[in-house]
Amino acid sequence: MRHLKSGRKFSRTTDHRKWLMRNLVTSLLESGRITTTEAKAKELRRHVDRLITAAKPDDLAARRHVAGQVTKPEVIEKLFANILPRLKERPGGYTRIIHKGPRLGDAAPMVIIEIVD
Repeated sequence: MRHLKSGRKFSRTTDHRKWLMRNLVTSLLESGRITTTEAKAKELRRHVDRLITAAKPDDLAARRHVAGQVTKPEVIEKLFANILPRLKERPGGYTRIIHKGPRLGDAAPMVIIEIVD
């Protein structure tokens, strides 16, 4: 039974899955909007929302927590300088998923995930 086992595995090893999410989080925070599959976007939403909530205090511990998840230093600065002030009063739900349609090659459901303004 799968009780209390949350998260998708994506047929990848643990390390590969962690780096996949770190790269997706970095790309989303860097550009504000990315196109990916629906399953990856739903999993990414969990990681980004938790990361932004943890970054809200804007202290050294929050910066170190974010640095452990985001792979580019300039994206960390962009998060604390540009993104967090816009989302300071928002209690949650920092991302939006917009359905795009199936991918041509394998008909995987594609979506656009973006940070809400």
